[in-house]
Amino acid sequence: MPETDVKQQLAERFREVNGDHPMTAADDAYVSAQFVTLEDLCAVQGRDADEVRRLMLDGRLPLPGYLRSDGAEMVPADLFALADEAGGVDRLEAWFTAHWADPAAGKAEWDAYLSGQYVCLHSVTPATIRRKDRLTAAIGAAVDEPDAGSVRWTERLHALVDELDALEPAFTAYDRLRFGGPTSRDTCIDAVRARFPRG
Repeated sequence: MPETDVKQQLAERFREVNGDHPMTAADDAYVSAQFVTLEDLCAVQGRDADEVRRLMLDGRLPLPGYLRSDGAEMVPADLFALADEAGGVDRLEAWFTAHWADPAAGKAEWDAYLSGQYVCLHSVTPATIRRKDRLTAAIGAAVDEPDAGSVRWTERLHALVDELDALEPAFTAYDRLRFGGPTSRDTCIDAVRARFPRG
């Protein structure tokens, strides 16, 4: 299959997963600062971009995080790090899902990872995925704690928010379109800081 066909198939799969939303100049600038093109990453690492696209289409590596408005497939600079740690692409799924005690949860996270939509983390690993889940749950539950509103509670809340802030990038307007609403940064970091200012 010619490379152009594989690239076109990958773009179509990306839009099936994310919807067909426009990328603005601001979106492009954000993405270019946070990610690298698949072509550039493969060139640096001595990998064949066409083969990597096939691995993405086969559900063995995650889809690109974004398609820039010029069609460039934008991926994290550490795209291959997990596969390398797992001992190769063939071992990646088993290695990845083993980080969850519940096989169904592991499979769900694997599917989410393959979607390429984990643009909510600077570094996508099972550890950071699990930590983000724990932090967002703890932040969401904080308002129901018995000492909510106290100085000590506010300190605990902001420690959680600060940790989540360190894990997450800023996001861009495109993300709010494809996810159909506010991002976790909007709800668990910015809104919480606005509602519960530091003392």
